[in-house]
Amino acid sequence: MRRAPTILHLDMDAFYASAEQAAKPSLRGKPVVVGGIGPRGVVSTASYEARVFGVRSAMPTAQARRLCPNAAYLTPRFTLYRRVSDQVMELLHALSPLVEPLSLDEAFVDLEAGGTEADTEAARAVGERLRRDIRRTTGLTGSVGLAGAKMLAKIASEQAKPDGLVVIEPGTERELLGPMTVRTLPGVGPATAETLRRAGIHTIAETAEAGEAELVRLLGKAHGTGLYAMALGRDERPVVAERDAKSISVEDTFDVDLTDRTRVRAEVTRLADRCVERLRAAGRSGRTVVIKVRNYDFSTLTRSETLRGPTDDPGVVREAAARLLDLVDTTGGVRLLGVGVTGLADFTQEDLFAQLATEKAAEEEAERERRVAAEAAREATDEPERPRRWLPGLDVIHEEHGAGWVQGSGVGRVTVRFEQPWSGPGRVRTFPVDDPALRPGEPLPLVGGPPSGGPTEPSTGPAKEGAAQKDPAQQGPAQKAPAPQSSAPATLPNSVSARAASEPGTGPETESGAGMSSR
Repeated sequence: MRRAPTILHLDMDAFYASAEQAAKPSLRGKPVVVGGIGPRGVVSTASYEARVFGVRSAMPTAQARRLCPNAAYLTPRFTLYRRVSDQVMELLHALSPLVEPLSLDEAFVDLEAGGTEADTEAARAVGERLRRDIRRTTGLTGSVGLAGAKMLAKIASEQAKPDGLVVIEPGTERELLGPMTVRTLPGVGPATAETLRRAGIHTIAETAEAGEAELVRLLGKAHGTGLYAMALGRDERPVVAERDAKSISVEDTFDVDLTDRTRVRAEVTRLADRCVERLRAAGRSGRTVVIKVRNYDFSTLTRSETLRGPTDDPGVVREAAARLLDLVDTTGGVRLLGVGVTGLADFTQEDLFAQLATEKAAEEEAERERRVAAEAAREATDEPERPRRWLPGLDVIHEEHGAGWVQGSGVGRVTVRFEQPWSGPGRVRTFPVDDPALRPGEPLPLVGGPPSGGPTEPSTGPAKEGAAQKDPAQQGPAQKAPAPQSSAPATLPNSVSARAASEPGTGPETESGAGMSSR
């Protein structure tokens, strides 16, 4: 444990939803839900306005629609989120060489390694400056926690939400943690919490009072010992700049169960290719190929095959995934498929199996290109072009009206709202889904104004808590400043950010999923 709160934890506020509100003026201050929009979709992030209605991350989208039917339900735009994340991470690396990213919107920073004095006020000043820089650079807000340990810094940032800063002074940890539920501690999930509940342990103070021996008896030596240390506020984990990935994987959930075996094989092949793309983008190779199959009844199976050596060859991964699929009965229907690679390495080992697979893949690719060319020629003469699928929230460009985003589509029509981050709420127009003047677009920058430097429309309505907004000092006439709010940080346990304590729906959030995820 450190004697000064020089470990910083940053967590962006409702990251995906706030980015969408910043990009779409008509959604500022309104409920926004980002995630899968199909009948089996899952919520990735909900804005603070949607959380008031009970919408939370990882909730089925169908349930979210029942709770908040008037929210805007949008498809994720990861190109935008990664771009903003890169900007935030660049600001963090300017503070210290020791930055440990946890996801696109969350990271630990060791301030001492960057030269910050081991002093509370010095750390607080760095945290406040970081919040201002993030708002100025991205137009979004983030919450900062400062403490002498990683666990405590994360708890502090959760207390600071939204758009706040909380410092936990070393020596006050037990007073702060005592009344909190055991689920606050890292590694305590529903199963562990239930085991402790049956033993009469509900809070962190009760966990510490139970003693190490009792926790070891209940949970085992490793888990019990670690949990006892955390209940006392002890966390010696260092900030690690490079976190070595253990696996790379992708998965897809289907709106309708797949029963056609040929379609299932085709989807596994497609997922294998996507997995290899991510593998190569990370500069890695892998030794073990894994497939994941979730059946119509939610039963989930995994099968794996270990190769002779690490590979990043798409033909090898495709063939291994196909062999594994042959071991699984899919006749009842498949709702989810995933392909992953584990046993990662920084090199590949060429062997006879890989060479044969590569040669076969080359032949298949040549044959595939011939089929695609023939099909394209046939469609050009015999069939009309199939209309695009316009998903809510995605960027579009119209030759006459400019940049906008899809509000919805159906029955052969697509509705587009034409507005930009620096404009006011824009007009809505409807087009045929196959309108040749309408095409997919790219995300616009959230700050900086129009690329051409042209005039902007005035924004209407103040931005509310949880919506992305510029620092008032950086705002021009193009955007109305929000109502003044105190940005004074708090120091726990004596005081907590009044905003974080009183705002509804401002609990901790999770942006990223677990397991084999295509995100």
